[in-house]
Amino acid sequence: MKAFAERVAVITGAAGGLGRALAFRLARERMRLVLADVDAEALERAAAELAAAGARAIAVRTDVSRGADVEALARRALDEHGAVHLVCNNAGVAPLGAVWESSEADWRWVLGVNLWGVIHGVRVFAPILLAQGGEGHIVNTASVAGLISPPGMGAYNASKHAVVALTETLHHDLAAIGARVRCSVVCPAFFPSGIADSERTRPAALAEAGRAKSPAQLALEADLRKAVSAGRVSADAIAQAVFEAVRDERFYVLTHARIKPAIERRMRDILDGRTPADPMRGPDATSQGDPA
Repeated sequence: MKAFAERVAVITGAAGGLGRALAFRLARERMRLVLADVDAEALERAAAELAAAGARAIAVRTDVSRGADVEALARRALDEHGAVHLVCNNAGVAPLGAVWESSEADWRWVLGVNLWGVIHGVRVFAPILLAQGGEGHIVNTASVAGLISPPGMGAYNASKHAVVALTETLHHDLAAIGARVRCSVVCPAFFPSGIADSERTRPAALAEAGRAKSPAQLALEADLRKAVSAGRVSADAIAQAVFEAVRDERFYVLTHARIKPAIERRMRDILDGRTPADPMRGPDATSQGDPA
């Protein structure tokens, strides 16, 4: 996309973290914003802060795991603005634990938000962008966990690998029909955000009240909080990188350069038929640079 002023951006997970940072960055381009999040109170605060800064923004409470909610989000955006040009499928949650410790509820929650949220975003908005006939862009937020597989994050890793694969395929499908719509996949490592507190948005039906977490899960959560708070790259910097990728029509958005050796090592393990190396240990470990 080359033109941004007065065009319409839809952002999910917009109440905090990268979503909020994206909203403020796109507001600087004078885009009209449609903000979505499951946390209605935080979403309204973000919209009010943007309005106070002079942005044109509306808030639409949305559970991205529900197709009907995303369809309603699209209708509200079209009713309000008549078009959509940029879609940022950004909502995400991160339950932790060894693969065998993740319950069915954990899997349903993380796949519902992280994967089905992106599926619904593409399913609902891609036809709208294509029907408009002009340029447009879809940004899907994955993670470096979609390119490597850190231990203790099985459900999260699976969801993010799926988002990378979905977005790569979306790129090929758009190219096959000569569409002017482009797409990008964002793969950041840890950065200061609310991802460590995502449990607060878990729906009651998947809350599993009374279920105790194992000591290993509690230790992983503590490590996640530490890694998130110590992240060297800010949400604002990642939002800037996303904006530049949209402007320059660049597909992969890797915001933490020091993680690239771990990605390369995984690819080399695959090509050489080696047992996968732990990306959190060894010469390419994330502890040697920005955390993943």
